Amino acid sequence: MAWFVYLLECQDGSLYTGVAVDVDKRYAEHAAGKGARYTRSHPPRCLLARFEHPDRSSALKAEYAIKQLSPAAKRALAASGETA
Repeated sequence: MAWFVYLLECQDGSLYTGVAVDVDKRYAEHAAGKGARYTRSHPPRCLLARFEHPDRSSALKAEYAIKQLSPAAKRALAASGETA
């Protein structure tokens, strides 16, 4: 089963990074206020990118690496379409 790392842009312009098996379902949870604590107070505006990984472990490692990036670098990664 594939896992995904995804990047959301929130309504205040901030970015959120997470992992999920079903990104569309997870985005709907965030939008409904039932997702992560952060997105409950920073509702999502749009999905910037999703990156597929073969398993949960590699997705979590990629999520950690992305979280270490600056917001500008995260936006550049999303725009590039390269795999994270």
